[in-house]
Amino acid sequence: MNDVGILTFHCSDNYGAMLQAYGLKEYLKQKNVKAEIVRYEPPYMTGRHWWIPYIPVGGLTGILYYGLRSWKRNLRLGKTFFEKRANMERFRKEYLTEGNRKKLYWDMQLKQLSYQYYVVGSDQIWNPSITCGLRKAYFGCFKNPYKKKVIAYAASLGSAVLPSKYDKQFGKLIKYVDAISVREKVSVPYVKQFYDGPVSDVLDPVFLLEAKAWKKIEKVPVKKKYIFIYMTERNDKLVEYAKELSLKRGLEIIKVTDAVILSDKAIITDRIAGPSEFLGYIHQAEYVISNSFHVIAFSIIFHKNFTAFLHSSVGERISNILQISGLENRFYQENIRVEEDGRIDWKEVEKRIGESVQSAGEFLMKNIGQGVSF
Repeated sequence: MNDVGILTFHCSDNYGAMLQAYGLKEYLKQKNVKAEIVRYEPPYMTGRHWWIPYIPVGGLTGILYYGLRSWKRNLRLGKTFFEKRANMERFRKEYLTEGNRKKLYWDMQLKQLSYQYYVVGSDQIWNPSITCGLRKAYFGCFKNPYKKKVIAYAASLGSAVLPSKYDKQFGKLIKYVDAISVREKVSVPYVKQFYDGPVSDVLDPVFLLEAKAWKKIEKVPVKKKYIFIYMTERNDKLVEYAKELSLKRGLEIIKVTDAVILSDKAIITDRIAGPSEFLGYIHQAEYVISNSFHVIAFSIIFHKNFTAFLHSSVGERISNILQISGLENRFYQENIRVEEDGRIDWKEVEKRIGESVQSAGEFLMKNIGQGVSF
């Protein structure tokens, strides 16, 4: 058996980040690969979730400015801040990290690890806006006597290309990666500029698991018969659309958010949900409306009727998965109404997704060297 260490954003209090980490780890486990998530939890990733946040951008002035601004927000959240953090940490301890592994805060501690293979990703591990600059750890660029191979699975730049000021550094770091797959097809040409080997695009790891695996870790909500909405950026048209559908169907609306805004009396708001509750809300909903890639992804996995709204800056991911699954008609457009009750051929959707899942699995297993047949 090969030991595999996964370097990803498991330490981020973000639903998509935590669920994709679980998807990758659990998939490898199903393939009889001994894989663990490396407890690499550097302050530049975890600091933004602290009570008094630490966000290392813009020098001392930037650290003070963003820290104070975020702390004011946390003060307004009050006890809900701690309740949500507790739910996030509970999920992390139960499903992501091994209790007997110590946390690693600095790159120099990575040399202590005994894994032979490292999977970096998925998530925006190569997005300097997220990681406060490009970070060596997420390219496998660290000295370790046991390290044999570094595999990038569904790594993301956050966009099609990086700002040109990062080109030289990216070109150096990418040479430490032995096999590369990225999350967004549009970023393949950019990566190929700096890498001699093949670069493929693969599915987000949440698709590597079937619905029954996700059902095992969801928490079923008390509320029944509702429309679920979730926004990764404010979208008034999405809210208006949800309210119209709510009146049409006679269903309540439930929203998960930790935004510090006045509550809309027409919407039930959950500000402390963890990943298990998040999954439950999607799975048990009568209808789902979102501009979040992972909400749309789980709507497809759970066979939910849904309407997808585009995110203003990272809408490519949603467009791509709807194209792969043949569900482009679930996009909200100004003058074309989505047929909310329109029949979806889920067998056809599963067939199309299944082909991409097989390709993604083959990439992983071929490079880990397990010789698993599909």
